[in-house]
Amino acid sequence: MRSVGRDGIYFRHTLEGPDDMPAHVAASLLGTQLTLAVRGGRLALGTWQGIWLGEHRDRGGSRRIIATLNGQ
Repeated sequence: MRSVGRDGIYFRHTLEGPDDMPAHVAASLLGTQLTLAVRGGRLALGTWQGIWLGEHRDRGGSRRIIATLNGQ
């Protein structure tokens, strides 16, 4: 994302590497959670909808996905 590039003068937090602060900003802009509808045991997505999992770090660590299901 160009708007949160590594060369930005306002992004100086580099404790975990030069991509640390831009990754935090990108995660804030794009969100970290998602609510999806399920109908008939399948995701109820529209024709042009999809789910993307993005990594904002150059060498991100391992990640866990947590799914919480509500309903009948």
